[in-house]
Amino acid sequence: MPAALNDHLRKSLRGDFPAHASFEDATARWPRDLRGVRPDDLPYSGWELVEHVRLAQDDLLRYCTDEDYAPGEWPADYWPDAPAPPSPAAWTRSCESVVADREALLGFLDDTDPFETVPTHDTHTMARSVLIAISHTAYHIGQLVVVRRLLGCWPPEDTA
Repeated sequence: MPAALNDHLRKSLRGDFPAHASFEDATARWPRDLRGVRPDDLPYSGWELVEHVRLAQDDLLRYCTDEDYAPGEWPADYWPDAPAPPSPAAWTRSCESVVADREALLGFLDDTDPFETVPTHDTHTMARSVLIAISHTAYHIGQLVVVRRLLGCWPPEDTA
């Protein structure tokens, strides 16, 4: 893959552009007592969005690597059961998993031909999977920022 395209895909998935918030930016220093709060007229909390990104990205990673992959049941297997995390540690683990799985997806750009098909589908490529992860994550990062704005905790205190 041309180096410029590889670099652009990496920056896009990491949200590494000055005008964009990254996943890390959107979740940094989120007050514990607001992680499970759904702002008025919104059907999701910060926790629900974070956990949804984690579940969907994990699913996409398994789709790309597991020959025995089977999709989960929509929406039950792609959204958490409750608006609030069960513990502060669950929030931390979910955020860390999003980053780790994102880096695993980015590894496809170095370790495989990005135009190689995934083992579970004869026309879907690794590059397609990375592009799906980019658009899906970016969409939900925007929602995370909106939730934080409505809850009065955006931007994070020490970056204002």
